[in-house]
Amino acid sequence: MPDRATPSSASPAPASPGPSPGESLTIAVVDPSRARAAILEEGLRAVEGARVVVIPDTADLLDRLSALSPDVVVIHLESPSRDLLEQMFGVSRLVERPVAMFVDRTDAPMMQAAVDAGISAYIVDGLRAERIKPIIEIAILRFNAFARLQRELSEAKSELADRKLIERAKGILMSAKGLTEDEAYKQLRRKAMNEKRKIVDIARAIVTAADLLG
Repeated sequence: MPDRATPSSASPAPASPGPSPGESLTIAVVDPSRARAAILEEGLRAVEGARVVVIPDTADLLDRLSALSPDVVVIHLESPSRDLLEQMFGVSRLVERPVAMFVDRTDAPMMQAAVDAGISAYIVDGLRAERIKPIIEIAILRFNAFARLQRELSEAKSELADRKLIERAKGILMSAKGLTEDEAYKQLRRKAMNEKRKIVDIARAIVTAADLLG
Protein backbone atom coordinates (compact mmCIF):
# COMPACT_ATOMS: atom_id res chain seq x y z
CA MET A 1 0.00 0.00 0.00
CA PRO A 2 1.56 3.33 -1.04
CA ASP A 3 2.18 6.09 1.46
CA ARG A 4 0.93 9.61 1.00
CA ALA A 5 3.45 12.42 1.41
CA THR A 6 2.67 15.41 3.59
CA PRO A 7 3.96 18.97 3.07
CA SER A 8 7.09 20.14 4.87
CA SER A 9 9.07 23.34 5.07
CA ALA A 10 12.42 21.51 4.95
CA SER A 11 15.09 22.86 2.63
CA PRO A 12 16.40 20.74 -0.29
CA ALA A 13 18.49 17.77 0.76
CA PRO A 14 22.17 17.83 -0.18
CA ALA A 15 23.28 15.85 -3.18
CA SER A 16 24.09 12.21 -2.59
CA PRO A 17 25.30 9.36 -4.79
CA GLY A 18 22.64 8.01 -7.11
CA PRO A 19 20.88 4.71 -6.43
CA SER A 20 21.64 1.46 -8.20
CA PRO A 21 19.08 -0.68 -10.04
CA GLY A 22 18.11 -3.65 -7.88
CA GLU A 23 18.65 -2.04 -4.48
CA SER A 24 15.79 -1.13 -2.14
CA LEU A 25 14.36 2.18 -3.34
CA THR A 26 11.99 4.86 -2.11
CA ILE A 27 10.09 6.05 -5.17
CA ALA A 28 8.00 9.22 -5.15
CA VAL A 29 5.08 9.17 -7.58
CA VAL A 30 3.74 12.62 -8.45
CA ASP A 31 0.35 12.38 -10.15
CA PRO A 32 -2.92 14.24 -9.41
CA SER A 33 -4.94 11.40 -10.95
CA ARG A 34 -5.49 8.44 -8.62
CA ALA A 35 -6.32 6.21 -11.61
CA ARG A 36 -3.08 7.02 -13.42
CA ALA A 37 -1.08 6.77 -10.21
CA ALA A 38 -2.47 3.25 -9.84
CA ILE A 39 -0.92 2.32 -13.20
CA LEU A 40 2.43 3.58 -11.98
CA GLU A 41 2.06 1.69 -8.70
CA GLU A 42 1.25 -1.51 -10.60
CA GLY A 43 4.38 -1.16 -12.70
CA LEU A 44 6.48 -0.33 -9.66
CA ARG A 45 5.45 -3.53 -7.91
CA ALA A 46 7.96 -5.22 -10.23
CA VAL A 47 10.76 -3.20 -8.59
CA GLU A 48 11.81 -5.49 -5.75
CA GLY A 49 11.77 -3.90 -2.30
CA ALA A 50 10.46 -0.55 -3.60
CA ARG A 51 8.59 1.73 -1.23
CA VAL A 52 6.14 3.85 -3.23
CA VAL A 53 4.98 7.23 -1.90
CA VAL A 54 2.19 8.96 -3.82
CA ILE A 55 2.17 12.77 -3.93
CA PRO A 56 -1.29 13.64 -5.30
CA ASP A 57 -0.60 17.25 -6.36
CA THR A 58 2.25 19.63 -7.16
CA ALA A 59 1.66 22.13 -4.33
CA ASP A 60 4.85 22.64 -2.28
CA LEU A 61 6.34 19.79 -4.29
CA LEU A 62 9.98 20.62 -3.65
CA ASP A 63 9.38 20.79 0.10
CA ARG A 64 7.62 17.43 0.05
CA LEU A 65 10.35 15.79 -1.96
CA SER A 66 13.01 17.32 0.30
CA ALA A 67 11.28 15.88 3.37
CA LEU A 68 10.86 12.46 1.74
CA SER A 69 14.33 12.36 0.11
CA PRO A 70 13.33 9.65 -2.41
CA ASP A 71 15.81 7.67 -4.46
CA VAL A 72 13.76 8.15 -7.64
CA VAL A 73 11.02 10.58 -8.65
CA VAL A 74 8.32 9.56 -11.14
CA ILE A 75 6.12 12.36 -12.47
CA HIS A 76 3.07 11.97 -14.69
CA LEU A 77 1.44 14.99 -16.33
CA GLU A 78 -1.59 14.31 -18.52
CA SER A 79 -1.88 17.61 -20.39
CA PRO A 80 0.86 19.79 -18.96
CA SER A 81 1.00 23.51 -19.59
CA ARG A 82 4.35 25.01 -20.49
CA ASP A 83 4.49 26.72 -17.07
CA LEU A 84 3.86 23.44 -15.24
CA LEU A 85 6.48 21.61 -17.28
CA GLU A 86 9.04 24.33 -16.56
CA GLN A 87 8.16 24.08 -12.85
CA MET A 88 8.75 20.31 -12.95
CA PHE A 89 12.04 20.82 -14.80
CA GLY A 90 13.07 23.19 -12.02
CA VAL A 91 12.26 20.50 -9.47
CA SER A 92 14.40 18.03 -11.43
CA ARG A 93 17.41 20.38 -11.24
CA LEU A 94 17.05 20.80 -7.47
CA VAL A 95 16.26 17.31 -6.16
CA GLU A 96 19.41 15.79 -7.70
CA ARG A 97 17.79 12.40 -8.08
CA PRO A 98 16.80 10.33 -11.14
CA VAL A 99 13.55 11.77 -12.49
CA ALA A 100 11.32 9.86 -14.92
CA MET A 101 8.61 12.02 -16.45
CA PHE A 102 5.58 10.72 -18.34
CA VAL A 103 3.64 13.21 -20.46
CA ASP A 104 0.74 12.71 -22.85
CA ARG A 105 1.90 15.40 -25.27
CA THR A 106 4.98 17.49 -25.89
CA ASP A 107 6.89 19.47 -28.51
CA ALA A 108 10.52 19.85 -29.55
CA PRO A 109 11.28 22.86 -27.28
CA MET A 110 9.86 21.01 -24.27
CA MET A 111 11.90 17.91 -25.07
CA GLN A 112 15.04 20.07 -25.29
CA ALA A 113 14.10 21.73 -21.99
CA ALA A 114 13.71 18.27 -20.43
CA VAL A 115 17.23 17.33 -21.55
CA ASP A 116 18.63 20.63 -20.26
CA ALA A 117 16.89 20.09 -16.90
CA GLY A 118 18.51 16.68 -16.47
CA ILE A 119 15.32 14.61 -16.77
CA SER A 120 16.64 11.04 -16.81
CA ALA A 121 13.70 9.57 -18.76
CA TYR A 122 11.13 11.63 -20.70
CA ILE A 123 8.35 9.38 -21.97
CA VAL A 124 5.65 10.69 -24.31
CA ASP A 125 2.31 8.84 -24.44
CA GLY A 126 3.82 5.68 -23.01
CA LEU A 127 2.26 5.08 -19.59
CA ARG A 128 1.90 1.30 -19.47
CA ALA A 129 2.50 -0.78 -16.37
CA GLU A 130 4.82 -3.28 -18.07
CA ARG A 131 7.14 -0.50 -19.29
CA ILE A 132 7.64 1.24 -15.95
CA LYS A 133 10.27 -1.04 -14.34
CA PRO A 134 12.72 -0.92 -17.28
CA ILE A 135 12.15 2.83 -17.64
CA ILE A 136 13.03 3.35 -13.97
CA GLU A 137 16.15 1.21 -14.35
CA ILE A 138 17.26 3.18 -17.42
CA ALA A 139 16.55 6.47 -15.63
CA ILE A 140 18.80 5.42 -12.74
CA LEU A 141 21.60 4.30 -15.06
CA ARG A 142 21.41 7.52 -17.10
CA PHE A 143 21.38 9.65 -13.95
CA ASN A 144 24.42 7.87 -12.54
CA ALA A 145 26.30 8.11 -15.85
CA PHE A 146 25.57 11.84 -16.11
CA ALA A 147 26.53 12.41 -12.47
CA ARG A 148 29.82 10.57 -13.06
CA LEU A 149 30.59 12.76 -16.09
CA GLN A 150 29.80 15.89 -14.10
CA ARG A 151 32.04 14.73 -11.27
CA GLU A 152 34.90 13.98 -13.66
CA LEU A 153 34.46 17.37 -15.35
CA SER A 154 34.46 19.14 -11.98
CA GLU A 155 37.61 17.28 -10.92
CA ALA A 156 39.32 18.16 -14.20
CA LYS A 157 38.43 21.84 -13.79
CA SER A 158 39.67 21.78 -10.20
CA GLU A 159 42.98 20.19 -11.24
CA LEU A 160 43.44 22.80 -13.99
CA ALA A 161 42.75 25.62 -11.53
CA ASP A 162 45.25 24.12 -9.06
CA ARG A 163 47.93 23.87 -11.75
CA LYS A 164 47.37 27.53 -12.73
CA LEU A 165 47.62 28.57 -9.08
CA ILE A 166 50.89 26.66 -8.63
CA GLU A 167 52.30 28.16 -11.83
CA ARG A 168 51.45 31.65 -10.58
CA ALA A 169 53.03 30.96 -7.18
CA LYS A 170 56.20 29.69 -8.89
CA GLY A 171 56.31 32.87 -10.95
CA ILE A 172 56.05 35.00 -7.81
CA LEU A 173 58.91 33.11 -6.15
CA MET A 174 61.05 33.26 -9.29
CA SER A 175 60.58 37.00 -9.55
CA ALA A 176 61.01 37.73 -5.83
CA LYS A 177 63.98 35.44 -5.17
CA GLY A 178 65.64 35.07 -8.55
CA LEU A 179 64.93 31.32 -8.65
CA THR A 180 64.63 29.00 -11.59
CA GLU A 181 61.28 27.34 -12.20
CA ASP A 182 62.58 24.05 -10.80
CA GLU A 183 63.96 25.75 -7.68
CA ALA A 184 60.69 27.58 -7.10
CA TYR A 185 58.73 24.34 -7.31
CA LYS A 186 61.14 22.60 -4.92
CA GLN A 187 60.59 25.41 -2.40
CA LEU A 188 56.82 24.97 -2.67
CA ARG A 189 57.13 21.22 -2.25
CA ARG A 190 59.55 21.50 0.68
CA LYS A 191 57.29 23.94 2.55
CA ALA A 192 54.25 21.74 1.89
CA MET A 193 56.06 18.70 3.30
CA ASN A 194 57.32 20.58 6.34
CA GLU A 195 53.84 21.92 7.15
CA LYS A 196 52.05 18.71 6.10
CA ARG A 197 49.90 20.64 3.66
CA LYS A 198 49.14 20.35 -0.03
CA ILE A 199 51.33 22.22 -2.50
CA VAL A 200 48.29 24.00 -3.87
CA ASP A 201 47.46 25.33 -0.39
CA ILE A 202 50.97 26.77 -0.08
CA ALA A 203 50.66 28.23 -3.57
CA ARG A 204 47.31 29.81 -2.69
CA ALA A 205 48.80 31.44 0.40
CA ILE A 206 51.68 32.90 -1.66
CA VAL A 207 49.34 34.23 -4.34
CA THR A 208 47.01 35.72 -1.71
CA ALA A 209 49.91 37.42 0.07
CA ALA A 210 51.24 38.81 -3.22
CA ASP A 211 47.81 40.20 -4.11
CA LEU A 212 47.51 41.88 -0.71
CA LEU A 213 50.95 43.46 -1.03
CA GLY A 214 50.04 44.79 -4.44
